[in-house]
Amino acid sequence: MTRACVIGAGLGGLALAIRLQSSGVETTLVEAHDRPGGHAWSRTREGFTFDSGPPALAEPSGYAELWQLSGGDMADDIALLPIELLRRLNWPDGVTLDVIANTTGSLGGGTGDGGTALRREVARVAPEDAAGYEEFLRWSDQALRDGGAPWLAALRRDLASIARSAPMLARHQAWRSAYGIAASFIKSAKLREAISVAALAEGANPFSASAFHALAHKRELDHGLWWPKGGMGKLAAAMARQFEKLGGVLLPHDPVLHIHTLGDRASEIECVSGWRQRFDAVASSADMVHTYRDLLASNSRGPDMARKLVRRSFAPSAFTVHFGLEGSWPGIPHNTVLFGPRYQGLIEDIFDHGVLPRDFILFLQHPSVTDPSLAAKGKSTFRATIPVANQAKLPIDWEQVGPLIERRILDEVGRRLIPDLDDRIVTKFHTSPRDLALDFNAWAGSANGFAATRAQSLWPPVGTRDAKLRNLYFAGAGAQPGGGVSGTLASARATAKRMLEEVR
Repeated sequence: MTRACVIGAGLGGLALAIRLQSSGVETTLVEAHDRPGGHAWSRTREGFTFDSGPPALAEPSGYAELWQLSGGDMADDIALLPIELLRRLNWPDGVTLDVIANTTGSLGGGTGDGGTALRREVARVAPEDAAGYEEFLRWSDQALRDGGAPWLAALRRDLASIARSAPMLARHQAWRSAYGIAASFIKSAKLREAISVAALAEGANPFSASAFHALAHKRELDHGLWWPKGGMGKLAAAMARQFEKLGGVLLPHDPVLHIHTLGDRASEIECVSGWRQRFDAVASSADMVHTYRDLLASNSRGPDMARKLVRRSFAPSAFTVHFGLEGSWPGIPHNTVLFGPRYQGLIEDIFDHGVLPRDFILFLQHPSVTDPSLAAKGKSTFRATIPVANQAKLPIDWEQVGPLIERRILDEVGRRLIPDLDDRIVTKFHTSPRDLALDFNAWAGSANGFAATRAQSLWPPVGTRDAKLRNLYFAGAGAQPGGGVSGTLASARATAKRMLEEVR
């Protein structure tokens, strides 16, 4: 029987391992931490469950499919709770816009008309753009039908596939940016920001990522957002249990030390504990620079590729404050975006200039409003995240700066949403780019791997398989330009398909 090893039990690595094991490949999943999930961790502190990873799941049918591969039902292992108010957008002048899902409340999704409730919101906030917004939704529908979203997720590019896709790319103006395509239909700056901010939430620059990144807005309307009861860490744990039920072997708390090679093949995996095994195929869902620079250090291919990769464009990082409060806040939805006084200029500071501005765009998550199990009765769990430049662009001492940024974030939440926030805080802590780099070997503390630029979407820095080590494969957000839950699942699907074609 074919034997494979998957390095890294993040959501992408777990999805790949389940696909391989359910297809009859004897799979071992090796994880450096003591629990699965990678960036999607959950932590309990003073009665609160704090969560990392994605703020919600889009198109969760991709996760349900992992159970269906072996005739199982995801609902037997974890419940998914619908988030019908996708996000509330709030600007400094007091204007708000609620983005409301058009779903049936089930994994089947909605009717696909974009949501009558959101149309009313658009008419209220930007009445002159009602017709333009309809045109944008029609463009989104057609681009989705023609394969715009799969194009972004595809990890295999060659000149022939690019040539075949060229008419589709031109027809839907993929050469425009996500913000640019919104601007071609819509006059209101606020509505343009409302459409393009979903790309920013996944680590993409709305002004340089392909127009197809604007499709996230329509996909969310049609399919909604979902929350795994108990948090993202519970989802990862359920995926790990499913993998082990299928006969897979999970080795936690044992970082991989080396990927040994023999000729043009990855031959063995060696861990810090001394565990060492031979495999027919190896797939890494770890950070790509870490994989080449550290795990393949004994093969000249490793350092050579690492030097090339660090010259590519990387996504920014993130600074997050987790805090638990006394009191319930039913009026604050699961997801809120607090815009600052600038949009394009702020994004340029983060992505291009590598500075730490005083203003910011704040993504506030209030998961306990959807899932009360995350906090004791009468208490609430929050997470506030701002995009910041990665450490390659902004090499500052986050241990020194972190408490100052935490204070500014809490002050902003207090000023705009919870006036007596300081009196209600039970516990709080923050994570910075330094933590991402140290805890997950993320190059420069980047939260989403390679930047989702138009050039890197056309020609990804790393595909599904190494060009020279013919049984070394890649999956996860780091294996493609841009991150996000949908991209991670798509990479696992594409990599599993290729591995099954080439290895078995």
